[in-house]
Amino acid sequence: MVRFKNRYVLCEVVSEDPRCRQCIEDRAVGAAVKEAIGRVHGDYGLACCSISFTVKYLNAYTGTVLLRCRKDSHRLLCSALPFVRQLESRNQRYPCALNTLHVGGTIRTCQKFLIQYNRRQLLMLLQNCTNEEERRSIEKSLLSCSLTEEQPQSGDEEEDDGTETD
Repeated sequence: MVRFKNRYVLCEVVSEDPRCRQCIEDRAVGAAVKEAIGRVHGDYGLACCSISFTVKYLNAYTGTVLLRCRKDSHRLLCSALPFVRQLESRNQRYPCALNTLHVGGTIRTCQKFLIQYNRRQLLMLLQNCTNEEERRSIEKSLLSCSLTEEQPQSGDEEEDDGTETD
């Protein structure tokens, strides 16, 4: 059996209207990207990219989008992303653009890149702080930027109440 390799494209929704990021949905992003691929590359490009194209992650608060496509067609996807000019959600059209931040082979590499990117953004904000309260809140955010492993929540773990069981 053959494993199909994928590429993950990490994007940022850039918009002047702050309501745009709050109202977007993954279906709207997927439809806008497929429409842009169809306009730029035609039926061939749309067919190549549609095989395993999905929106894997969308954070409407930060405007972060993670797209998955096949390794063979990731260049078609990346070349069509600048042509996304608006997102349509709930019968509203919001003008915006998709800025490509990173292209990776796994979701984990994209997560690591996003943490480093957010740290750099927070450091830039820290340099532009005007008062001490802003500075403290940004420093707290900087210290909380990490990728940690989740501890298993199963009942197989031993309870640590000071007694030994044999």
